[in-house]
This record gives sequence, C-alpha cells and structure tokens, in this order.
Amino acid sequence: MEFTSNKPYLLRAIYEWVLDNEATPHILISALNPQVDVPQQFVDDGKIILNVSPSAANNLLIDNDGVSFSARFGGKPYTIYSPIGSVLALYASETGEGMSFEEEDFDGTPPDGPDDKPPSPKSVPDSNVRSLKQASNKSKKRPALKVVK
Repeated sequence: MEFTSNKPYLLRAIYEWVLDNEATPHILISALNPQVDVPQQFVDDGKIILNVSPSAANNLLIDNDGVSFSARFGGKPYTIYSPIGSVLALYASETGEGMSFEEEDFDGTPPDGPDDKPPSPKSVPDSNVRSLKQASNKSKKRPALKVVK
C-alpha cells in the first residue's frame, strides 16, 4: 500500500498553528515549476514569499494537489496557484518558526529521484533566510525556521 504525501496535511496544520498563535503565516514557493502561477515581478532567485493570512489571501485552499488563493498585488487582483511539490516552507513571519520541505521535481519526486524514505523537513539555506528577513520587516532579529514536532 502506498501512502499519499503527508505534506498538504502538515501545511494545513502549520497554517492553523501559526494563526492560533496570532502570527502571520507566510509561504515560500519555488517559482521554477511552470505550473506555478504567481506575479513574476516579485520572484527573487526563483522563489517567492507570500503572506497567506486571512486578511491577505482570499479563499485559501490547501488540498492534496496544491495551494491556491486570491490576493492583490499593487491593487490588482491575482489568482495564485502552486503545486504542493513547489511549496518549500510555511512559517510565522514574526518569529520564523514553521516547517520547511525539500524541493521536489515537477512530477512530485525529490530532485535526486525516488527514495525509500519520505523527505525530512530541513532548514532553509542561508540565501533563503536572507530573503525571509527582507520579506519580514516587522522583526528586527534574523528569522530562522524551526521544525515543529
């Protein structure tokens, strides 16, 4: 028996946990997958960070296939879509606490090919942490992702 990915379940749980702690959930997406639909002018180094709080993201849906919602960029409405495999992290912008994931190929497998064990959460590389810091001007300290168990 083959299990479905646990990633969408973890994303939904982390999202609820961030909101329950009265923080602002942000999502880090790899924009390299051609199925990702985001405003390209905000993509930096192939990645984009988006505020997915209820006040910023309308009709947020995290299902087993992807993440979608509506948002405004420069006053213009935009529909965002990302396959689950392109979601790299979901975290609280104020503290950097949340969960990150291994980047997957466009077909949903890890970049090195199929593996017998599921991908384990890992820290976001330093270049991404700098991007997270730039995206969150509310916090003076350097954000860092932490694995939540």
